[in-house]
Amino acid sequence: MWIWFGLAAAALIGEVASGTFYLLLVALGLVAGGIAAWLAAGFEWQLVVCAVVALAGLLVLRRTGVLKKREIDAGRNADVNMDIGQTVEVEAWSEAGLARVWYRGAHWQAELAAGQPSAPGLHVIAEVRGTRLVLAPRQTAGRP
Repeated sequence: MWIWFGLAAAALIGEVASGTFYLLLVALGLVAGGIAAWLAAGFEWQLVVCAVVALAGLLVLRRTGVLKKREIDAGRNADVNMDIGQTVEVEAWSEAGLARVWYRGAHWQAELAAGQPSAPGLHVIAEVRGTRLVLAPRQTAGRP
């Protein structure tokens, strides 16, 4: 019984370190296995109770949306990519909406964000697609 509770405590410590709900579900299953051991159930039943409780918790959290996959597009997220929001100077745009810009000590291929006017000047990095910067004109004060 104490082995089950010790493993549950280890899973809870791992949960605190990882910040996911998965190890919490494992810890609940391990506690349920420990309770089954305390009730003098056979080892096979302890394993079954542990697995059933962990899987039932997983199903409940999936149905409620707590474990919904959160997709983060790193190419557009300034919290993930330090280039988003930085300013670059565009000297001229090609007919295809492409330009070469100097950024962080190197020339980068840049493209104009969809629906943006192709005018030279200061632009803001809106997205990074591989090695290509997607730019939008920088908004200045007094101009929408």
